Amino acid sequence: MPYDAAYEITTKALSPSPLAYQPGPARAVMLPHEIPPGVQLVTLPDGQRALAYVQPPAHQPPPAPAGSQPIPAWAKTTALLAPTVGFGIAAGGIGLSYAAPGLIALSHALWAAVALIAAGALAVPALLGGVRRRMTGPTQITQHITATGLFGRANGTINHQ
Repeated sequence: MPYDAAYEITTKALSPSPLAYQPGPARAVMLPHEIPPGVQLVTLPDGQRALAYVQPPAHQPPPAPAGSQPIPAWAKTTALLAPTVGFGIAAGGIGLSYAAPGLIALSHALWAAVALIAAGALAVPALLGGVRRRMTGPTQITQHITATGLFGRANGTINHQ
């Protein structure tokens, strides 16, 4: 992978000592506790060993927070039920959309049945009254009601002629 830097990187051949921080014949001494944080001894592709800043590996998971507590059972149940209820409502809505033409036709049929019952409730007494008058002829009903006082008990008779 080519790297286009704003400055030129140069390397100087090291003496064949095994570690860069160990003293060599013409090298300054650097003790292990003097190495700054984040700096490690790395081996370059040509085999030389040098100190370098390294990045932490990308696949390292973040540490768990201290004192974490387990998830309560009711929270797990609620979390599992929420999508189930949502999908159930969605499925019901889709089913109603498919059933809408049939429901509209059923609604019209029910209103027609209600209109038929209402017409029958009005027509049947009229027809029966007409038939009864033809069979028996005219009838006369007289009532005689008597009462004493404003709140007295009323008595009466009804005569059919």
